[in-house]
Amino acid sequence: MADIKYKNSKQRKKILELLSGTDTHPTATWIYDRLKKDFPNLSLGTVYRNLNILIAQGLARKIDFGSTFDRYDANITTHYHFICEKCHAIIDLDIHVDKNLEKKVDQAMHFKTKKHRIEFFGLCDKCLANKKSR
Repeated sequence: MADIKYKNSKQRKKILELLSGTDTHPTATWIYDRLKKDFPNLSLGTVYRNLNILIAQGLARKIDFGSTFDRYDANITTHYHFICEKCHAIIDLDIHVDKNLEKKVDQAMHFKTKKHRIEFFGLCDKCLANKKSR
């Protein structure tokens, strides 16, 4: 399958810069709101199209964990996430990715696992602190 070539785009470059400059795993609307002043003719559809191109190019990824809105991440290295069930923050976990899990699945099920994704759910430190201070 041939790689699709995309023209360079100022908007896409800014989207990637914005996405790379945050660890909040933003929605497309969040990105749109921050870029609208620099690109008055920008549409939310353009943001989604460019996000999909960045994903296709391997420069970003979409995080889908069952919420209403997809979130996006420019950190494309394999890593785990913690999702706060109260404030919905998505936090990158700086812990070792356990490749042995893939081997265990392969051995138990006679599969060939290429990658895995694990998300942890609960309350983040800020929500825990707010709960304790009440």
